Amino acid sequence: MSRETQHDVRRPGSGPSGGRLVEGAFAACLGLALLAMPALLLWILSPHPDSGAQGALRVAAGLWLLAHGADLVRPDTLHGGAAPLGVTPMLLTALPVFLLYRVVRLSGAADRRSVVLVAAGYLAVGTAAAWFTLDGPLPVEPLSAALYLPVLTFGTLTFAGWAVRGRPALRLPSRLGGERPGGPTSAVPGAAVRTAAVGTAVLCGGGAVLAAAALLARGGAAQDAFPRLASSWSGEIAVLLLCVALAPNVAVWGAAYGLGPGFSLGAGSVVGPVLTTPHPALPSLPLLAAVPGEGPGGPLAWTVAGAVPLAAGWAAGWCTGRAGVPVPGTRHGAATGPGTAATAALGALGCGLAVAVLAAFSGGPLGTGALAAVGPVWWWAGGAALGWTALASVPTALLVRWWRLRDPHPLVAAGLVWRRFTAWCATLRPAPEEPAGAWHETGSRHSRWAALKEVSGGLMPDFDPVWRSGPAAGEPAEPPVSEPPRAKVSLRPAPGPGRHRRP
Repeated sequence: MSRETQHDVRRPGSGPSGGRLVEGAFAACLGLALLAMPALLLWILSPHPDSGAQGALRVAAGLWLLAHGADLVRPDTLHGGAAPLGVTPMLLTALPVFLLYRVVRLSGAADRRSVVLVAAGYLAVGTAAAWFTLDGPLPVEPLSAALYLPVLTFGTLTFAGWAVRGRPALRLPSRLGGERPGGPTSAVPGAAVRTAAVGTAVLCGGGAVLAAAALLARGGAAQDAFPRLASSWSGEIAVLLLCVALAPNVAVWGAAYGLGPGFSLGAGSVVGPVLTTPHPALPSLPLLAAVPGEGPGGPLAWTVAGAVPLAAGWAAGWCTGRAGVPVPGTRHGAATGPGTAATAALGALGCGLAVAVLAAFSGGPLGTGALAAVGPVWWWAGGAALGWTALASVPTALLVRWWRLRDPHPLVAAGLVWRRFTAWCATLRPAPEEPAGAWHETGSRHSRWAALKEVSGGLMPDFDPVWRSGPAAGEPAEPPVSEPPRAKVSLRPAPGPGRHRRP
């Protein structure tokens, strides 16, 4: 008998529709809960809360939408009108991005249908959160929420699906990458993506260092800003948490400052290493104490600011050169010179695009009029990042490639030179004289043989050298030992009973 067994063969991520909707909605609710918990804690610790727990939850929902890029509205201002609040805390943005990525990674929802279902569940909760904030102290602007919330959701889910599928990458034409001895390969955009990531990370890290140094130099002003914004210690904790959430924004602003274009603080002002123009009055935020004073920058500011993009370009070029020559000292699997230069140029382009996106996301309006646009200008920051990175990374990548292609490798060559030098020095010293070999003398051999014979109890014969050609004097010659005659072996078969021997 045969038994048939049916197996449910499904593609990865092709689960039921309801499950995908629930996964998206759960990710949104989890992000809202992670922001609502500190909001409720600060409301409990506040000595004089302005509203109840519902107001704290509405503020948390507004911050969650602000993390997606949507603008909030301050209805009560000094001039009596409403003012937008559109500077997105980029550290809060990392929360929904991480949650959406984990949904796709854990469930395997990498196909288009699953991405749409997860996004539908997520956006359903987002729509409810936007409606919930309309009666709160910081309502969301509906148009901005309808624009930026789907963009961030679908963008993150698409990137996560690409990563889950193994990050498939296109290849450049063979005339740019060249034929490698290991196989017909070319400069892979994956190396350019890594180069762009390294350059962007070094740029933002350098901007964070510049901002931290300026903040430490004006630490007194930053410390005095806390009591001006809050009258209780719970309020100061809230201001501190806000500064921590805005720390990545400050790093991007510092990177724009190091690149040269700088950033704006409203009313067409510019804060850069070359010149800082007058700007309107700003809120007493501790992070804004790092803004330099008005006037031209000195040589120290130029040198420190210029070191940031140069370091980013050198790091990107070093990464490209190492990726182009995976095995030092050999051309096996190595990219050609044009392929390495093309990879470095693509990395510079990716770095420029990444900086432009970060600059656009790190700024926004803080009010109306003079404060309608605060932060770096994204096209200036992206163009400067592209130029600086290409200028420094392409020559660095070619230099690293040439250095790693030297045959043999420089470290191996140095070791060979040192080995030859030590061998030559050893030939200059006189060779030591060897002592006489008394061990091999005839008398020593006879003594050792006699001692062995005495210890063996007579089992060993007298010492009789095998090389003696004849008998000693006075001894009879021994007769030669004759060998016994060998029987002839016949290869013919013996005659059987039915066979007769031929005569």
